[in-house]
Amino acid sequence: MPTTTRASSREKVKAYRSRMKKKGMRLVQIWVPDTRSVAFRRQARRDGLAVARSPHVAADQAFIDAISAWDADT
Repeated sequence: MPTTTRASSREKVKAYRSRMKKKGMRLVQIWVPDTRSVAFRRQARRDGLAVARSPHVAADQAFIDAISAWDADT
C-alpha cells in the first residue's frame, strides 16, 4: 500500500498564494472595526447622537440623501 504524504496547511496556503500570484492577483489584508463589540456600539451611539444634535443636521442629511440616490434620473 503506497504511502501518501499530506501537505501541511502552511504548504497549501503557500501553493495557493503562488497560484494566485501567477494569475496576476495580489493579496490585500485590512483591519476593520469589529462591529459586534460593545465598545463599537457605544461609540457609534455617541457619534450618532452628536450628529443628530448638530445645528447642521438638515444640511448634512440633505447631502447624504443627494449622494445616495444612485438610480435617480436627476
